Amino acid sequence: MKPSAFQTFYSSNKNTINFVLSLVIALIVTLLVKEHSFTQAQNDVLFLLVFSVLLWLTEAVSPFSVGLFIITFLVYSLGFDVFTDTPQDISVFANTFSSSVIWLLLGGFFLASAMTKTKLDEDLIHLTLKICGSNPKWILFGLMTVTMVASMLISNTATTAMVVASLIPLINKLGKESKTGKALLLGIPIAATTGGMGTLIGTPPNAIAVGALNNAGIAMEFVDWLKFGMPIAILLTFISWWVLVKLFMKVVEPISIEEKNTSKGVDATMKTQRNIVIGVLIVTLIMWLSTPLHGIRAAAVSAIPLVVLTLTGILKGADIRAMGWDTLLLVAGGLALGIGLQETGLLNIYAERIASIEVSDTIFLLILAYATMIFSNIMSNTATSTVLIPLGMAILPNMQLEVAMIIGLSASTALFLPVSTPPNAIVYSTGLIEQKDLRLGGALIGLIGPALIVLWVLLIS
Repeated sequence: MKPSAFQTFYSSNKNTINFVLSLVIALIVTLLVKEHSFTQAQNDVLFLLVFSVLLWLTEAVSPFSVGLFIITFLVYSLGFDVFTDTPQDISVFANTFSSSVIWLLLGGFFLASAMTKTKLDEDLIHLTLKICGSNPKWILFGLMTVTMVASMLISNTATTAMVVASLIPLINKLGKESKTGKALLLGIPIAATTGGMGTLIGTPPNAIAVGALNNAGIAMEFVDWLKFGMPIAILLTFISWWVLVKLFMKVVEPISIEEKNTSKGVDATMKTQRNIVIGVLIVTLIMWLSTPLHGIRAAAVSAIPLVVLTLTGILKGADIRAMGWDTLLLVAGGLALGIGLQETGLLNIYAERIASIEVSDTIFLLILAYATMIFSNIMSNTATSTVLIPLGMAILPNMQLEVAMIIGLSASTALFLPVSTPPNAIVYSTGLIEQKDLRLGGALIGLIGPALIVLWVLLIS
């Protein structure tokens, strides 16, 4: 059927139309919601909040562009007397670029890039397949475990792409209709996403949570995050593996794995570079984990991979330019929006009204956890965390640590749709699974994940 003129026009101008609609809706919502007691700064930030959320939802522009817009808007609207009667110190918004969270993420990016360039990540996958033997359920266990661990240090998107690429020959050998092949593919995005919960650098929502806690005067170091995120990551990954085995691997035949010569093409220079990367990785991890002993902040430890990997020539200019700078800009914008909501007092106004609802703190935490999961399925989990963490901390001021951790971790439980998370999109793009297949992981992690997170955080905090 031939598309109508309107459909053709909308398809050609989708981003522009969505941007204009988002702007108009944001203006209308601001006019309807604002109150006479609001200051100009509060009205401006209210508009910014609605407009930013709509841009993230419609994807009219790139998510990192929204982050840059947030910082620019706050600097001008709240920092100059031309736009406001009470100018504020704009450094609190602009300095989010130099936040300790940004430096910590940057250290993770450098390590990930070096591991990929020296092909240490590929060796890890091949070694896993070699160790796991021929039993499909143990192959699945090994792949999910290594995917989970890798996603704690490397982007879950890059990890998924790497593992899926290594799996495709095996999946093709098993056939598209193979239940074993389907289980192997479905396990990867689940493990990649849950693995991101394990460390502070695992995924941007973790950084948003830590940034919000730092702004509230609550210190959260690399090792502190582990006791919250690591057990949840391991438990959810193990539960998912067990369910996949029960559903898809009741009766299976052994699989013969073709061994690859991972040393092929590795010359003396590459071997030296690999040894350096392994050394830097080990030293950095030890320093991160031992922060309580030596007192050096995790962000400062990130200087080790930044300096060593560039001085040794392992990472060059092209490698640095290819890193996830857009993610850093998005995180910086998210931190700035949270500060803007707090500095203007807008957050406290709505938080007090929500807090007046008579339900227990535990119920509130469960509502926040499941709301985070739902919103993260339809929009960026970083954007979801950016909005909900400051709100939740204002609603429950006596439980700021618990709120930030619960929302930050729950943002990684969204797996229901192909677009919910990049690992889902990568697996779906292979054409070997259907959209309905992803609902298993989405329902499993989405239903039990937030509840387990709330219970665990309340138990240990």
